[in-house]
Amino acid sequence: MCGILAVLGCSDDSQAKRVRVLELSRRLKHRGPDWSGLYQHGDCYLAHQRLAIIDPASGDQPLYNEDETIVVTVNGEIYNHEQLRESLTGHKFKTGSDCDVIAHLYEEHGENFIDMLDGMFSFVLLDTRDNTYIAARDAIGITSLYIGWGLDGSVWISSELKGLNDDCEHFEVFPPGHLYSSKTGGFRRWYNPPWFSEAIPSTPYDPLVLRRAFEDAVIKRLMTDVPFGVLLSGGLDSSLVASITARHLSGTKAAKQWGAQLHSFCVGLEGSPDLKAAREVADYLGTVHHEFTFTVQDGIDAIEDVIYHIETYDVTTIRASTPMFLMSRKIKSLGVKMVISGEGSDEIFGGYLYFHKAPNKEELHRETCRKIKALHQYDCLRANKSTSAWGLEARVPFLDKEFINVAMSIDPEAKMINMDEKRIEKWILRRAFDDEDHPYLPKHILYRQKEQFSDGVGYSWIDGLKAHAELHVTDKMMLNAAHIFPFNTPVTKEAYYYRMIFERFFPQNSAKLTVPGGASIACSTEKAIEWDASWAKNLDPSGRAALGVHNDAYKQQKVASIAAAGNLATSLIDDVPRTMDIQAPGVVIRG
Repeated sequence: MCGILAVLGCSDDSQAKRVRVLELSRRLKHRGPDWSGLYQHGDCYLAHQRLAIIDPASGDQPLYNEDETIVVTVNGEIYNHEQLRESLTGHKFKTGSDCDVIAHLYEEHGENFIDMLDGMFSFVLLDTRDNTYIAARDAIGITSLYIGWGLDGSVWISSELKGLNDDCEHFEVFPPGHLYSSKTGGFRRWYNPPWFSEAIPSTPYDPLVLRRAFEDAVIKRLMTDVPFGVLLSGGLDSSLVASITARHLSGTKAAKQWGAQLHSFCVGLEGSPDLKAAREVADYLGTVHHEFTFTVQDGIDAIEDVIYHIETYDVTTIRASTPMFLMSRKIKSLGVKMVISGEGSDEIFGGYLYFHKAPNKEELHRETCRKIKALHQYDCLRANKSTSAWGLEARVPFLDKEFINVAMSIDPEAKMINMDEKRIEKWILRRAFDDEDHPYLPKHILYRQKEQFSDGVGYSWIDGLKAHAELHVTDKMMLNAAHIFPFNTPVTKEAYYYRMIFERFFPQNSAKLTVPGGASIACSTEKAIEWDASWAKNLDPSGRAALGVHNDAYKQQKVASIAAAGNLATSLIDDVPRTMDIQAPGVVIRG
C-alpha cells in the first residue's frame, strides 16, 4: 500500500503551505517508505508516499499523462493494467507502473473510466487544463480513504485520518465504490453490481464455475516485482489462497525473480489452534513456513500503536488487528513487501457461525449483501492498516470484483447451512475445491470448522485483553460512560479502554463519527436477535462459543488461558461473559 494526500483549492499557495502539506504527508510514510513525491499547481497539492511493488525503478508518483496536464496520486494495484495499456492506442507511458494507466484513461474517457479498473485503489486526479479534479475509491473499500473540508473551501483527501484530522473543519470516510468530482461538488456511486440491490439471485450453483472464478482472482494477484507470500492461519480461506498460489506460482514472473517455493506466515500464542493447523497445511503444500509467536503481554503492549494505526475503537477490529499488526512487522523484517490474504469469504458465503440460524435463503442473502457493504469499516480496514503500518501490502482475492459477481449471483439456497445433510458454513466453497483426483487440501482441512480469528491465535488472548481493561477502567467510570462518550457509548470496560486511547490520538468529533456504531449497532442487534433471541443476553461482540461449537475447545484451553494471562488479573477471567454471536454491520464477528 501507498499513502496519498491531496489538498485541493486551499486558497493558499505559499511556501509555508507546501511545507505543511509535506509535514502531513510524512504522517503516512509508514504506508510508503520507498519514496516521496509532491506536485503543486496553484492552490492544489498532490502528495504521495510510495510502497514500490510494480516497477520499483521508475514508478515514482505523482504520475502524469504525456504533456503533464493530468496528474494523479494513487494507492493500490491495477491488475488489468497491461490489457488497458493495449487498449490505449496512441498513448505513451513514462513508467511501467500499473497505476500509469489512470491518467491516460481519464484523457481518453473522462470521468467514466473507473469501472474499467480491475483492482484495489484510491486515487486523486487533477486536470490542470480546467483546474478540476476527481477522487475515487475501489468497489469494496479494500484501500482506506477519507475526505475532509476546510473553512477556506478546500477539499482534503487522505489515506488515513492522521493526514487530515488537524487541518479540516469536518472529515469523514470516503464511501467505497464512489467518485467525488469537483464539477458537481459531490459523490456518485460508480460501482453498481446486480447484487447491490439485494434482489434474490437464482443462478444454479456450479462448483467448477466458482472454482475457476476464485483461481482467476488469486492468479491475477501474483503480479509483483518484489518478494511476497501468503498469510496462512490454517482455516479454509487462507488455506485455499495458499493452495492455489502454490499451484500457479511456478509459471509466473515472480517465481523467476524470487523462486518457485511459496513462503507462508502465521501468528499465534504458543500452542494456539492456528499455529497447529497452519503448520499442517504448510507441510502439505510444501511452503517455506514462518511461524511467529507472541505473548498476551506483547499484544497488550502494542494496543496503543495498533489503535493509532488502525484508527478505530471497534472492539473486535482491535482484537484481530493486534496479532496481524505484530505479524506484519516480522514479515517486513524478512524483506517481504506483499502478502495475499483471505478476507471477505465469510461475508460472501455466510460463513460466520451465526448464519447457522438464518431462517431462509432470502434472509441469508440480504445479510451477506449488508456485510459485504460494511467490510470497509471492519476487515478491510484491519487488513489494510495492520499491514500498511509496516510498509507491507495485503491483497484479498475473495474481494475480486468478478469473483464477487459470480459468488453473489448463486441461488442463496446453496449457501444455507444444513447440519442434517452435513453442509456446514461455506459448504459451496468447500465443495468447489473438493477434488478427489488433484486435491487442493486434505479433507479435514477443507472441512475444518470455522475458528474466529481472535480465538484462533490463542484462547487466552481475549481473556487477557478483558482482564487488562478491568485493571484500567473502574465501575465508576462505566457509570458515567454515557456522559463522557454520548456517541457510541462503550458498554464494556474493554470498549471504554480502547475509546480512551482513540480519543487521545483523535479527539475531533469527526474522528469518532468515522467509527460505525450507534443506530447501526442497534439495527444489527435487532436482526441478530430476530434469528436467535438468546443473543440479547450478551454484551461481548465475539463469536466465541457461538452455537456451542467451540465450547469443548474452550474448556480444554481454559487452564492454559489462565496461565498465559499471568499477572493480568487472572482472577477476573471467570467473571467475563463468553457467549455472543451477534454479527452484522455494526456488531461483527471476525474470522
